[in-house]
Amino acid sequence: MADGAFTFTKLIVGDVDKSAAFYRDVCGLTEVNRISATGDDGRALTEIILTATPPGGATLILITYHGEPVSPAGDSILGFYTADIDAFLERLTTAGGKITSPVKSLPDHGLNFAMATDNEGHIIEALQRL
Repeated sequence: MADGAFTFTKLIVGDVDKSAAFYRDVCGLTEVNRISATGDDGRALTEIILTATPPGGATLILITYHGEPVSPAGDSILGFYTADIDAFLERLTTAGGKITSPVKSLPDHGLNFAMATDNEGHIIEALQRL
């Protein structure tokens, strides 16, 4: 792997199992590992490592620090490409997410996009190539 290669994003969540189900059901991510441990700082944590198919790209790691408050929503934006943005948004709302900006077309950029939030309010940008 090259130095500086982007490898993962960690998203701090309140309910790691519900969030993992959300990203599995909406984005098709697969759990590849689960770690329950005590960090070097003494905090109890659980991480679920999710990957896309085919594997080999960056991973999404959901982490919860047991007994501690969650970071505020809006702390990051997760972007997902999809072949069918309407179906993606339907899965998202069924799984407890919310559409915050409906599908808009950017023909000069060859994209449709929409903004939404996951089941805990973290921002998601859905993109579809035209």
